Amino acid sequence: MALSQKHPSLLEGSVAGHLRRLALPMVWGILATMSFNVVDTYFVAQLGNAPLAAMSFTFPVVMVINSVAIGLGAGTSSAVARAYGAGDLARVRRLVTDASLLALLVALVISGVGLATIDPLFRLLGAAPEMLPLIADYMVPWYLGAVFAVVPMVALSALRAIGNSALTGRIMMAVAFFNLILDPLLIFGLLGFPRLELQGAALSTVIARGISFFIALYFLIRREHLMAVPGWKLSPLLESWRTVLAVGLPAVATNVIIPMAGGVVVALVATHGADAVAGLGIALRIEPVALIIFYALSSVVGPFVGQNAGAGKTARLRETVSVLARFCVGCGFSLALVLYAVGPALAGLFSDSEEVLAVAVAYLTLVPASYAGYGFVMSANAAFNGLGRPLPATLISFLRVLGVYLPLAWLGSHYWGVSGLFVATGISNLLLGALAWWWLRRDIGTCAAPGAAQPQAR
Repeated sequence: MALSQKHPSLLEGSVAGHLRRLALPMVWGILATMSFNVVDTYFVAQLGNAPLAAMSFTFPVVMVINSVAIGLGAGTSSAVARAYGAGDLARVRRLVTDASLLALLVALVISGVGLATIDPLFRLLGAAPEMLPLIADYMVPWYLGAVFAVVPMVALSALRAIGNSALTGRIMMAVAFFNLILDPLLIFGLLGFPRLELQGAALSTVIARGISFFIALYFLIRREHLMAVPGWKLSPLLESWRTVLAVGLPAVATNVIIPMAGGVVVALVATHGADAVAGLGIALRIEPVALIIFYALSSVVGPFVGQNAGAGKTARLRETVSVLARFCVGCGFSLALVLYAVGPALAGLFSDSEEVLAVAVAYLTLVPASYAGYGFVMSANAAFNGLGRPLPATLISFLRVLGVYLPLAWLGSHYWGVSGLFVATGISNLLLGALAWWWLRRDIGTCAAPGAAQPQAR
């Protein structure tokens, strides 16, 4: 069966209908993925403060490595979607195969460098000497299983690129389910399993992701026929890698800048006391769940735009910008109203301190008014990546964080306290959302052309 017959064509029919169909399965998949850290943190916390603190030290490192995997996935999705939209199925197979090989090599480098630098890296991050053995208990299995964190990201991105987001969502949910089952068995040694504590938490994650690795490869190879026999000619291989990395490397930078800026903001909030930090922490636990529809939408916009760009569907690309703008405005302001109404009750589930709750409620009242802008920034960045033009996405993200947000956050925090910082967040989101809309609307029609040059056959 031809690839183009397996899934509904994204090149015709309702733009809004396709985006809705693609995004809905990803809502559940992303929600399941979000549960990973929550589940791990809950079970590790039962071991005591020291193991919990040790795992907390690993979060920034794991986040950076995940950003690398996400970037490679974005590059793969963009390249594959454009080739798929152009009807070049041989190139689709070549790109998926070569991108998977690149992901494998990157994962092996991460494993080798990571294992060799555990002690010096975590000393640099401020871990005390007595904490290092516990950190190693977690990071050694995690590094050894890095291939299961990186390669499935590329494989699932390739599946989304051809319009199969439903399978991607199901695999993500399966991974979260297996992690939930394995965590207590391996951490506490239940049902005859050895008690591995922190090692058990890491192994649960590695095993669950390993399952996703084999499931994704099965569907890529046996069901979708998206992989070819690896070629050994260097020039075509490097051409494929350049195509993937042209989007992948800027996407990595875009993903890394956000947590880095988050650390600066926490430091600013900390100047207002521990209660302010606790209140911000509550709000930041609630916010990702509220924004999950935007995360899901941005995960499928790239493949949709990429396919239509590859097919030269300029009118559909312009319609896509309009659909995204209407959705982000409508959904953004709806979320703002909901959080204004229920935010105090949600925050109250986490704390009964008036000072802590005041900060959390202030955030959930002020910042959601700008979710329309933030949602469009996410969608526009994904669209630019789908077009194979990552530079605008990277510039918008860096400008939002470094050029607008952090200066305004410092001024707001200095002159108006925590509320001023939250207002700065909202202003930044709205300003950059407007810029992203203007930039995407201006450029999207000019990018609708068949995909990048095809590498030589091999």
